[in-house]
Order: sequence, then C-alpha cells, then structure tokens
Amino acid sequence: MERRRMDAALLVLLLGHLAAALEVPLDLPQPPTITHQSPKDYIIDPRENIIIHCEAKGKPHPSFSWTRNGTHFNIDEDTNVSMKPHSGTLVVDISGAKAEQYECVYQCTARNKHGTAVSNNIVVRQSRSPLWSKERINPIVVQEGVSLVLPCRPPAGLPPPIIFWMDNNFQRLPQSNRVSQSLNGDLYFSNVLREDSRNDYICYARFPYTQTIQQKQPISLKVLSHDPADERKPTFLVPSGPSSSKTVLRGQVLEMECIAEGLPTPDISWSKVSGELPAKRTYFLHYQRTLRIVNVSESDAGDYRCTARNKLGTVHHNIHVMVKAAPYWISAQPRNLVLAPGENGVLTCRASGTPKPSITWAMNGIPIENSPKDLSRKVEDDTIIFTDVQTGSSAVYQCNVSNPYGYLLSNAFINVLSEPPRVLTPANKVYQVIKNHPALMDCASFGSPIPKITWFKDSRSSTLDGDPYILHDNGTIEIHTAQAHNAGKYTCVARNSLGKEENHILLEVKEPTRILKQPEYKVVQRGRSAVFQCKVKHDPSLVPTMTWLKDDGELPDDERFYVDSDSLTITEVSEIDAGVYTCIMNTTLDHDSASAELTVVEATPTPAVVTEQPDPPTDLELTDQKKRSVQLTWTPGDEHNSPIMKFLIQYEDSLHHRGHWHNLTEVAGTRTTAHLKLSPYAHYTFRVLGLNAVGLSRPSFPSRVYKTEPAAPDENPTGVQGLGTEHDNLVISWKPLTGLQSNGPGLHYRVMWRQKAVNSDWNTASVANTSKFVVSGTPTFVPYELKVQAVNDHGAAPDPAIAHGYSGEDLPVAAPNNVQVMVLNSSLAEVHWDPVPSKFIRGHLKGYKVYYWKERSLHKHNPHHVEKEILTFSGNHSHGKLPGLHPYSLYSFNVRIYNGKGEGPPSPTQEFETPEGVPGAPTSLLVTNTDLDSLTLEWNPPHVRNGRITGYTLKYQPVNNSNELGPVEELALSANETSVTLSNLRHSTRYKFYLNAKTERGAGPTISQETVTIMDEAVASRQVDIATQGWFIGLMCAIALLILILLIICFIQRNKGGKYPVKEKEDAHTDPEFQPMKDDDCTFGEYR
Repeated sequence: MERRRMDAALLVLLLGHLAAALEVPLDLPQPPTITHQSPKDYIIDPRENIIIHCEAKGKPHPSFSWTRNGTHFNIDEDTNVSMKPHSGTLVVDISGAKAEQYECVYQCTARNKHGTAVSNNIVVRQSRSPLWSKERINPIVVQEGVSLVLPCRPPAGLPPPIIFWMDNNFQRLPQSNRVSQSLNGDLYFSNVLREDSRNDYICYARFPYTQTIQQKQPISLKVLSHDPADERKPTFLVPSGPSSSKTVLRGQVLEMECIAEGLPTPDISWSKVSGELPAKRTYFLHYQRTLRIVNVSESDAGDYRCTARNKLGTVHHNIHVMVKAAPYWISAQPRNLVLAPGENGVLTCRASGTPKPSITWAMNGIPIENSPKDLSRKVEDDTIIFTDVQTGSSAVYQCNVSNPYGYLLSNAFINVLSEPPRVLTPANKVYQVIKNHPALMDCASFGSPIPKITWFKDSRSSTLDGDPYILHDNGTIEIHTAQAHNAGKYTCVARNSLGKEENHILLEVKEPTRILKQPEYKVVQRGRSAVFQCKVKHDPSLVPTMTWLKDDGELPDDERFYVDSDSLTITEVSEIDAGVYTCIMNTTLDHDSASAELTVVEATPTPAVVTEQPDPPTDLELTDQKKRSVQLTWTPGDEHNSPIMKFLIQYEDSLHHRGHWHNLTEVAGTRTTAHLKLSPYAHYTFRVLGLNAVGLSRPSFPSRVYKTEPAAPDENPTGVQGLGTEHDNLVISWKPLTGLQSNGPGLHYRVMWRQKAVNSDWNTASVANTSKFVVSGTPTFVPYELKVQAVNDHGAAPDPAIAHGYSGEDLPVAAPNNVQVMVLNSSLAEVHWDPVPSKFIRGHLKGYKVYYWKERSLHKHNPHHVEKEILTFSGNHSHGKLPGLHPYSLYSFNVRIYNGKGEGPPSPTQEFETPEGVPGAPTSLLVTNTDLDSLTLEWNPPHVRNGRITGYTLKYQPVNNSNELGPVEELALSANETSVTLSNLRHSTRYKFYLNAKTERGAGPTISQETVTIMDEAVASRQVDIATQGWFIGLMCAIALLILILLIICFIQRNKGGKYPVKEKEDAHTDPEFQPMKDDDCTFGEYR
C-alpha cells in the first residue's frame, strides 16, 4: 500500500515532464517517429496505382518493412510493388495486376538501432460501383389519395452511393412535405395526386470515388381520379411499429427519420423525451422528416419522439438512441520523452470509450510482457513509470487502446541523452507588436536535462519574472499589454547541468493604425464625380495597404474608379454606383476601417458657366514626419467650374538656395495628399499650385519649415577621371556634389589612388569642396585606380566605385620599324610598318601618320615638287594606303607614331617611283588655213604628261544640217608632231575633230573642235533669195485680201444680230447641225 502511495506521488511530480515533452533536433540520436501514414480504412481507385504511405524520421534514418495480413510482406518477390527511396511508402503498379489482389491489411515498421515504431493497421479496399441488376418494372397504377413508395434499391458500392431522383431531362424531381426521399433512397408519397402521373421516375446513384453515375430503369406511374381515396389520419410508413432503437458512435452523425402517410398530408415534429434537443448541433431535413444531430456525444443518448398529425388525428413513434464510443484520447496521446541519465519520467496512455477499452503496451513492436526486463520501468494500467533511467534504455513504446468499435495505436519513444542546452529560436529574431496588444516572445530550446529558461532586458540587471512579464513553461515570455517602453533588446538564457546558451531577441512596439478623417456621406448628381477621403495615421515603419470595398465586396472593375493613397474617386457616377463604400487600411500587424454611403440623384439643368483658373490650395499640413520623407496634405481651392487636373508641389531650401522655388513632384487633381521624399540637411518649405484647363492657380501660402537632420552623404561624386597635364603628374577630377546632395555640413572629399599594375596600398588625401586634385611625381603614363568619396561631419558616403585613369603622357621615343612600300598602280601605294612597342609610346596610342611628298616628275619637262602631305591612320594600324599620287613621279615618305602628347620621331625617309599613267588632254586644238577642201590643225602637248608621249590619235567626221554624224576618219600621228593638214575635204561642210595623246599605259582624254569648209562661188551664184521672186509676192497679196474680206463679213453680222425676230432665233437654235458664231470673238460656226 505504501509502495502505491509513493508511485502516485512520483507520478504527480513527473507530470511536468509530460507537459514539457520536447522535439529532438534531427542531428541528435533518436528512435524512429512515424510522421505520415495512410488512413486506417483506405479506399483506393482501382484505375490508379496504389500508394500506401509510411514516412518516418530518426537518427540514424530508419529502415522500413511491411506485414500483409499479419505476416511478413517480401516486397522483392512481387515485381508490381516497389518502395520509394529513403521512405517506407509502397507503390503498387496495377498495370500488370488486378487491384483486388492487394485488398489486404498492411502494417509498416520503421526501425533503427534506438527502437522500432509501427503504423496503424491499414485496410486497403478498392472502391466499387457495380451495375444495377437487370429488372423489368411494370407500370404502377393507383387511385388518387393513396400512399405510395417507389423503391430505388441501388447496388451496394464502396463507399455507398449518393441517391437522387430525376426525370428524362436530368431535372431533379420536385419534393415537398408530401413527396420526399428517405435515407435509403426510396421515394415516399404520403398521398398521390393526379399530377404525379408520369413515366420517367428515375433513381440515380452517384459513386464518388469513380465519379460515375448509374440509373435505374424508369418507373411509370399513373394516378386514377375516378374513385379517389377517403381522408384518413396519419400512420407511419417508416419506421414501423410504435417504437424502435438505434445505435450511434460518439463523434459521428445521428440520423433518424419518420415518414408518415395520410390525407391531408401529415406534418412531422420531433422532440426528446428525456431532455432538450442540442440546438447548435440539430438540423431538420427532408421537410422535417429527418432529424440530424452532428458530433454526437454521450449526452445525446435517450428517447426521441416523432409526431405525425393532420386534422383527423395524431400518431407517435419513439426511438431509443444508444451512444457507443470507439476509443478516444482523454488528454493528449502519449508524447515522446527525452531524459538525461538518472532522471525519471512517465508515459501516459489515457483513453476512454463505450464500452471501456482495454489497454495493452508493446516495446519496439513486441508485447511488453515478452520484452526484456528493465528494472527502471514499471507498467501500471495506462501508465509506464521510468525511474533512474540509464544510457541504452532508449526505445519506442506502443500503446494500443481497443474495444468492439475501434482502436487507437500510438508510438512514443523514450530517448536517454546527455546534451547541453541549445536555443532553437533564430538569433536576433525581431518581434513586432501593436501598442496596447499582447507581446509573446519565444525561446524554444532543447537540452537533456531539460533547460531552465531565464529572461533579461537590456542591461541584464535582473531576471524578468514578475509583472508585467508572464513566463510560460515552454520558455515563452508574455507582456500582456505592450507599451513603448517595453521595446528593446531581450536576452533568453537556457541552462542545465551541462552548460548554458543564450539568444538575443528584439521587440518593437508600433503605433496603432487609425483613420483620422473618415469618408463622409455623399449625395452626388448623376454624371458628376464623387470623392471619398480616408486619411490614416499609422506607424512610420509599417507599410500600409489601402483597400476599398463597395457593399462589402470588391470595387467594380471599372476605370471610373480611381484609388489613391488616401482617397477613392468615382467619375461620371450613375445609379449603379450608389451603395456603402468602406476603406480598410491594413498593415502587417493591424488594420482600421470606416464606411460612408453614396447616394446618386438626377442631374439638374445648369446655366452656362464661366471657367477660371482655380483658387490656390489652402490649409497645408505636414504629417507622418520621417528623417527623409514627409506627408503633405492640403485643401483644394475653388475649381471655378473647371476640374483641377493636377497639383504641382514646389519647395524652397532656405539653407542652400533661399528665395528659389523648385518643382518637386506632381499629383493627380483628385488627390489632396502627397508623400514627399526629402534629402537630409535641408530646410524645406512647400507650396502647392492647382492646374485646370484654364491655367495654373496662384501658389498657396507656404507650409511651415520642415528641417531634415544631417546625415552622411548618400552618394559620391560622379564623372571621376584621371588625366595627366604633365609627364610626371596625375590630375584627378570629378563633378562635385550640390549643397542638397551634401546631406550635412563640412563636405569634403577623400581622394584615393594607387598604381593599377602594382599591388600597392591606397594613397589618400583629404581635399576641400573642390573638383580636382593633382598628384605630382608620378611615372610617365602609368595606369591608376581612383576613388573619390564624399565625407561630411556625420560620416562618409558608401565605398565609391573604382575609376581608372593614367598619369601624364610624353612624346613617343621610337619610330616604326620595318617600313616598306608597295606601289599598287600609278596613283596608289601601300605602306607597311611594324607597330611601335607600348613601352616606347609613353601615352595613349592615337595612331600613325605617314608624311609623303613628291620630289619630282620623271619627265624632264615637269618642275621639282617639295610640298609635303600627311595621311593619319587612327588606332593601332600597321599599314595604310596613299591615294591620289601623280603617275611617273618620284616620292619620298616616312612614318611616325603619335599619342595624346604629340608625334614621335620619323622612320628613315624612303623613296618610291610611280609608273606611267595615261596622259592628260592636249593643251589646245586650233583650226587654221581653212580652204574649199582642206584645213590645218595645230595643237600643244598635254600639260600633264604622266609619262613619255608616244604619239597622238586624230579622229574627224562630217556633221550635216540635222546634226547627224558621218563616218569617222582616224589618223595616227607621231609624238613630235604638233600640226597636221587635212585635204580632200568636202566644201561647205561642217567637221568635228577629236585629238588625244598616248603613253605606254594608253590614250588619255580627248580635246575636240569644229569648223566649216569654204563654199564654192559657182554654187553660191545659183542660189536666189526667195523673197525677191514674183510668184511669192503675189501669193502673199492674195492671202492678205482674203483676210480683209472675212473681217468685213464679221462686222456686218455683228451689227444685225439684235434685229432678228424671236421666232427666227428659236428656229436657228433648233437646228442641231448649225452652231452660230460666238459674239465675243466673231469666229465662224463649225459644220459637223
């Protein structure tokens, strides 16, 4: 007896261990724990592969095995079954087998060296949707007023099918308190009416797993009305007799039905004889014919009564309900235990059921009575007590609770470990709470023995274990009502006998979100705009999100609805826009909301209006003030009948640029607030102007001055470059920051430089607010890395990007080598050279220059030339072409490299000759000594000979009066000739002459000339002037006389035109073949 009292006391002392069961980190040794398994009653789709889940964790990772129908299932022997890698999940490929073969009871086992866990018994059954049996259904003929049952009797499926009645058009048959479907699917008529006659009463069964629907053969019903049934009091069709009983399991759904027949149709009511119906769990279905109670408990047992009544009487039926219970946990199911060597612990398997369940224990899947004896373990009914456990006692214990209605199986391990504390909550985790709300900060930990948690704040002067702090058993600390002074840095310390570990946590207490200006009730004329304001105050560090609702739903997807940061604008409102509008301001921690109603009325005619520019905005206010931003709000001025399209916001910085206003931003005309981004170290004043179709308003009165605090610069100078002005210096230059960019007083620059190719430290110089710095004594043309950082009294800007530059250049000290020339033709040569090595360039290579000049022509008659020409080839070229050379000439040239400083020395001067070319045209061509059939041509040689003249070619041909050319004659002349006499020409004939010179390379361009030979006198004497012939004079006189006669006739006709009778004039106009003369020009009519 004394022993029992000690055990009971030990049990009470150890309940704390149970309440504080720990989750073991996966990097520590631990027995298996099943984390996922298929349900106990596992119904599968026979068309898909079977997947039976079994997942577990442990250290080391567990191995898996299965039993089927209580015996070992050798998976390797079944080619259709496989196990997923690193898992116990089975996959059955039914493409090569039938699903029926695998309808069995399965159990999974997960084991490692520390223990064995087992799954539930998983009963695998395939869903079934059998066909309706073939039957012949005879038509049903009944008298009006009698009761009737149309049977359904669906085939048994797994799970059971869902029953419903429809017609041939797949429309549900109407049901009522007279006609209703029972729980088994039959269709009951309390009394039939003539309109119930139809031939398509069809019962349908839908099988949920396979998603198939089957139908019964249609039932034909004919109701006769010639001899209707008499009225009668109710009687029950279902259930039969005065009483019945029903058994239901705890937690399930209790359904009872009473279907009565009678005429008139009876009404059904329900009551509980032994108490009240549970109002929140009770439902009446099928027109009161079914009573449903969900989540049944033991209190629902007792007698229930259904009553059917009509005007002729009442009938009752009593149903006795018995509630049984499959096993269920009274408290939490057994939890894992982690104990240090020498500690005590308890595993409790506390469950109940009706009838009372039996409890059995197993260790590592073996009944505990068959397991090795352990003096530290004692089993007492639903409890196992461990005392003074030692290393090696780790195991998994199974608790099985069962009665006739089911079972519970739970795995719980005992893990004997010696581990110093570790804090599992992430380091420096930030908790954010709203002021006046509870704050809970976690300090999840693990250790064996279980660590003790203590909390400190800021200076760690004392532990936090009293008001306002509440310390929970799991290490969480709670502040019931957080205030601003509760914000700060907290430290939690986990200690056990093996050591300690601490973690830091930050608590931020935020201001609550509040709507300062709520939307107001609006009455707006149709076609006008409605604006709802919703100005909000929130904690500056939280990001707000504004959401608008209409009648508790989303806003219409309509471009007329415009949502701004603090307003909702609806343009061209209509009647459908009327309703209640709600603005909701959400942050990550809290929210606030407000609503207003919009009423839309008909627009009234308005007279013509005069528009003007808007009045200036008023009431400028600065809110939500932060270091680098502020919110500006204002009240719009009068629009003067022209809507404001936008607002222009300007600022003045009285610290850096007093008296000058700058444009900052623009916002839509429907907004009355703007979030302005600011720079540090500025004295801002703001003003707002409104713009409508007429123009800009006058500026508003300025806002109050808003001074931003100084800060380190945000940016560094741009345009950093390094160039040398002398061969031994480096000038580093940059674009300085403006006063607004300085972010604070004392702006200066930290200039840094180092040679790029040498692994050297940075040289640093601090310079005042200038734009360049000169580094002296540098090597000539060396690459440098450069950085310029902005610094003020409050710190430095971020580390600047590296720029690149070079120290000063000097003239190149070497000329190109291996210079060669290749003459391509008489006017083009190509020069080649080897590039100058970079060490001799001493600067940025700009290119090469070829100096060349014509020494003289190789022809003795041409003078000496010394004019030099320069061709520049930019970049690192090694050849270039010299165009436009004179043929048959002697040239000299040299090549030089040049950089940014200038040219280097020339290469040795070389010469080359150009070959002959074709000559130019003769200088002149003259015709002399012209006679009847001969003439003399004289010319001068070409001025540009381009070689030795080898001769001339003369071509000539006659030209007639129509400028047509005759046959060509050609003469070859020697080089020393400068004239030639042509004979046997035709007299009085024009000739064209062409002359060109030739060299060895070919003929040059021609020079041409024309002339006419002298006319013969005998021929000239036979030519008489036609103007002196008599016949010609007579012809001219006759023509003049004829013209005079015609003019006289025209004059007479014109004077008589106004005296014709009207009839004659009409007759004249009716003749379509005659057109009279025109009065204005006296021309004759035409005959057609």
